[in-house]
Amino acid sequence: MSTGPTLRTGPTLRTYAFVDRMQPQCAAHIAATSPGDVPLAGMAELYIEMAPGNEVFRAADIALKASGVRPALQIIEREFGLLEIHSEQQAEVLASGQAVLDELGLTEADRIRPTIASTQFITNVHPYQAQLLNKWRKGSMLLPGRSLLVMEVAPAAYIAVAANEAEKAANITVIELRAVGRFGRMFLSGSESDVVTARDAAVAALDAMTGREAPR
Repeated sequence: MSTGPTLRTGPTLRTYAFVDRMQPQCAAHIAATSPGDVPLAGMAELYIEMAPGNEVFRAADIALKASGVRPALQIIEREFGLLEIHSEQQAEVLASGQAVLDELGLTEADRIRPTIASTQFITNVHPYQAQLLNKWRKGSMLLPGRSLLVMEVAPAAYIAVAANEAEKAANITVIELRAVGRFGRMFLSGSESDVVTARDAAVAALDAMTGREAPR
């Protein structure tokens, strides 16, 4: 005989991703696409992704009351909740993040380690393909003849770290960033050598992040 629904024992920390210094294009993309406070280049930021999705409301309450951070994103999609907070002071962002972990009984080690699901490297982009991508991009235009990198990462919010490190490393153009959902995706363009450098920097940044393995 059924005794009723089973209750979860606690939230799951999917993403805990700190960005020490937002690069200009990444900051501009978030500012153009987020419903909350507009971040600026040079600020520090933190992405926290939770499951179930409603846990993000409690995380936001804790983070915003802990220090003078401001939120750009508080989103619940089909399965997960995502919070982004930022500040001119790295210490404030780190303090808010630690307050969330402490209150929820979690540590940074409880986050899921990022996994690169796929990378696509395309040289000499065809004009028709550039037109198709430009129809829905939120960042800069993709010019025909440039090289294009598409990277897919899980959990999704880690793509923000990958894109920021790519922009630090090379003279690339941010075409699109999508940090919400089951997978995060970034689209970057530039010369072939710059896109290769950006890709390698993004991969290295993700590989250096620790955490538990994703459940299968």
